[in-house]
Amino acid sequence: MSGKANKEQVSGFRPELFAAEARKAAEGKGLPPVHKWKPEFCGDIDMEIRRDGSWYYMGTPITRPAMVKLFSTILRHDEDGKYYLVTPVEKVGIRVEDRPFVAVELQREGEGQAQTLHFRTNLDEYVTMDGGHPLRVEFDPQTGEPSPYLLVRDRLEALISRPVYYELAGLAEERDGVFGLWSSGEFFVLGTAE
Repeated sequence: MSGKANKEQVSGFRPELFAAEARKAAEGKGLPPVHKWKPEFCGDIDMEIRRDGSWYYMGTPITRPAMVKLFSTILRHDEDGKYYLVTPVEKVGIRVEDRPFVAVELQREGEGQAQTLHFRTNLDEYVTMDGGHPLRVEFDPQTGEPSPYLLVRDRLEALISRPVYYELAGLAEERDGVFGLWSSGEFFVLGTAE
């Protein structure tokens, strides 16, 4: 594909047509198999997911929840560190300010080592913290402020919202010099006991 054709496709990007293609691809059960699709890269589009989980297209918020949820099902985070919307026939790059999802609710089942922690994202995906969906925390090197993340699927993470993080901190226990949480029989570290 030539660079000229590439730019024409991206400059003519129409979210409703891309969404229709995504809907067709998602007609089967569950999430579309975006990891199997190998379309040509068509270029970057002016779409951004902000730190608070809101989606913007050409600087304007996408206010239709159904469209945002649909786009989230065809979102892919490739090994190059970039985020793409992918259908069987198109692949376009988008910007993600931090992570594409935000964990906005926590449900606790059981207690102590037998507890299981379930999260709901801003797009109503439900994730159970376990070995396949671990918690990890990054600390800002200058401020020391934590940014906790939960793996949702295929290299796509959710930033854990501040209220949910405070709930987690309230459930944390000290073990071998670190604070952490039990979920699904595993211990996940929130930070050091210092």
